[in-house]
Amino acid sequence: MVTLAEVAQHAGVSASTVSYVLSGKRSISTTTRQRVEESIRKLGYHPNAGARALASSKSNIIALMVPLRTDMYVPVMMEIAVAVAAGARAHGYDILLLTGEEGPDAVRRVTGSGLADAMILMDVELDDERLPLLRGTQQPSVLIGLPADTEGLTCVDLDFRATGALCAEHLAGLGHRDIAVVGEAPAVYERHTGFAERTLDGLRTRARELELRLLHRPCEGGYDATAATLARVFDERPETSGFVVQNESALEPLLALLRQQGRAVPEDVSVVAVCPEQVATQASVRVTSVAVPAQEMGRRAVEQLVGKLDGLGGDEVVLLAPELTVRASSGPAPVRP
Repeated sequence: MVTLAEVAQHAGVSASTVSYVLSGKRSISTTTRQRVEESIRKLGYHPNAGARALASSKSNIIALMVPLRTDMYVPVMMEIAVAVAAGARAHGYDILLLTGEEGPDAVRRVTGSGLADAMILMDVELDDERLPLLRGTQQPSVLIGLPADTEGLTCVDLDFRATGALCAEHLAGLGHRDIAVVGEAPAVYERHTGFAERTLDGLRTRARELELRLLHRPCEGGYDATAATLARVFDERPETSGFVVQNESALEPLLALLRQQGRAVPEDVSVVAVCPEQVATQASVRVTSVAVPAQEMGRRAVEQLVGKLDGLGGDEVVLLAPELTVRASSGPAPVRP
C-alpha cells in the first residue's frame, strides 16, 4: 500500500506539502500541486480514511437510513438509494447504508459514534419517532419524505398531495364519477407513512370538490389479495369505472383480473397509477400514471445535504411537482343505460 511519504519522495516535496495538497488547508503553488497530483495518480495513492477522519474530524461519509420492509416496493427504494450514492460520490462522500427497522436507535448510533458526517432518512412517517433526535442534534440531515411537522427540518419529496388531486382531476375530466383507490398494504397506513397518507388526502379533498364518490381499499398486493380487493370494490360500488392504484405489486394483477371479468381497459374501466415510469410502461396495458421521480429525489436530497455540510443551506422543504402522463389505460367513462 502506497504511503504519503512515498508520494512525497516521488514528487520531491515534503510530506507536509502532500498533506496540504490533499486537505486544501494551505495555498500551494500550481506547479507543486500539479507535481504532487501527478505522483498520486502514478503511484495509485489513496488517503487512509481513518487517519483522514482523525485529522479533520470528518468521516466524509453520509448515513442513508432505508428501512427495507416487506410491505414496501423495494425497487423504488433502492433506485432512490442508488441515486443518493451516486450523488454523494460526486461530492466526495461515501454512503453508509442502514437498512434495519431500528428507528431512533439508528439515529442515536450515528450521531453518538461519529460514524457519519450527516444523514439522509427515507420511509418517513407523519409522526416519525426519529425526528425529535434530528432536531436535537447539530448533525446535518435531510428527509426524503414529508412528516406532518416540518419545522426545523429539510425535506425533499414528490408532492404526493398534489399527485392525488391530479389523479382525481384526470378521471373526473373523463366523466368518471365513481372512483376506487387500490392503496398500499394496510401496515403502510397503520404506520401513517407520509407518501401514502398525503396521496390519499389529496385524492379525497379533490374528489369532494369535484363531487366524485371515492372508495379507498388498502391491498397487500399480489394476485390473491388484489382479487379480494377488486371483488370487495365492485360489491360495495358496482358503478365504479375509475381506479387509482398506488401499489406496484397490485397493478398487473388488477389489469389481469379486469380482463378475466370481461371489463375492457379503458372502454369499461380506466386505471391510473402512482408508480415508477417503467412499471407503468411495461404493464400489459400501458398505464396512465404519475411517475415517482426516484432519481431526482435522491439527487436533490444530496444537493440539500451537501449545501448544509458546506454551511450554505438552511432548513427547506422541496416538493417536486407531479406530472401525469396519459397512456392507453384511461379513457372516457362508459355511458350507463
